[in-house]
Amino acid sequence: METYLKMLDLLEHWLIRHGVNALYADSVKVLIVFGVIAILTVLTDIIIKRIILTIVYRIAKRTNTVFDDIMVEKKVFHRLSHIFPAFVVYHSLKLPLAEFPKLLSFLQDLTQIYIVIVSLMVMLAFLKAVLAIYQTLPISKNHSIKGYLQVVSIILYILAGIFIISIINGAKPLALLAGLGAMAAVLIFVFKDPILGLVASIQLSVNDMLRPGDWIEMPSRKADGVVQDISLTTVKVLNWDQTVTTIPTYSLVSDSFTNWRSMMESEGRRIKKSVFIDMKSVTFKTDKLIAKLSKDHILNEIFDVKKYVTEIRESSKDPESRMLTNLGIFRAYLEEYLRKSPNINTEMTILVHNLQPTEMGIPLEIIAFSKEKGILYEKIQSEILDHILAILNEFELKIFQRPTGEDFKA
Repeated sequence: METYLKMLDLLEHWLIRHGVNALYADSVKVLIVFGVIAILTVLTDIIIKRIILTIVYRIAKRTNTVFDDIMVEKKVFHRLSHIFPAFVVYHSLKLPLAEFPKLLSFLQDLTQIYIVIVSLMVMLAFLKAVLAIYQTLPISKNHSIKGYLQVVSIILYILAGIFIISIINGAKPLALLAGLGAMAAVLIFVFKDPILGLVASIQLSVNDMLRPGDWIEMPSRKADGVVQDISLTTVKVLNWDQTVTTIPTYSLVSDSFTNWRSMMESEGRRIKKSVFIDMKSVTFKTDKLIAKLSKDHILNEIFDVKKYVTEIRESSKDPESRMLTNLGIFRAYLEEYLRKSPNINTEMTILVHNLQPTEMGIPLEIIAFSKEKGILYEKIQSEILDHILAILNEFELKIFQRPTGEDFKA
């Protein structure tokens, strides 16, 4: 400090020797020094932003890697450039304000707070760059690190707040950190959701319960769609009706939800539908029915009725098992129809069977797996049901449905 005072005295004497009134020499001296500081600060800013940053940006564009491009895009280097002029100001203030220690301490504290805030902005921009770089890697499709980076962001905010408070109070940061133990209960209450979200994010990631791009169903939250984003506190789901449902991350651990990922990764999506057959229309097969079905060329391209009846008759030793019904023949036909369909995965389960009869009739259920899993899946199962309803009459079977006003009118 004595060195700065001597320099100021030399400047003041120099001004007086060159005709400046001794009454104003002190003020002029301070103004000159502040002017020099302003010029140095501007020059530093120009050198950093106009020259060094320009060189860095050009190098980033010429390289083949995307990492440096992302760092530039997230403005990591741009924010970092704001720190250097602040250092110039911090160290230069000692010269004009050497005679005013309280004002010097106040302005240096303000400069330090500015440096802490800029450093925080640099670290947050760096975390965004890390997330963007991670999302370019194949592993990002299965595991999200956004929640973990948000935890780091919260820690950085807390540390920045501690440093700012320590600058204002003149206390050491470690002493403030030790005092936070008494505030632990308050912090847990304030950051309850982030803490629960962090624990839930770890569980979801470790157990591989959820990934971005998964199709999930959660009726309790009215969510049915694709996971768009997994953050520390929320999971965003784009529903099929194009609405967005925001679900607290911890609720995905505490509540149940359905993840359709394994189905999407499998070889087929299950079709499980049933129609009700009028019990009165179920009869034993007759020669007339077999002859009628044999004349249907379109039906016989899928299922040879005569061959099926002959094989049953020859393979069965029990006379009662030879007494086929029109419903039994139809089940055999329908199973063959599903096996020959190009849209059905024949390597997976194909089952056509009767369920427990009810007052609505006999439920005829089909279980098969469609090769298509998206929108075409709905079309395929609709076509199968259409075919069942259209072909039933050929087997002298009737569908059951509740009578309407038109039925009573007739």
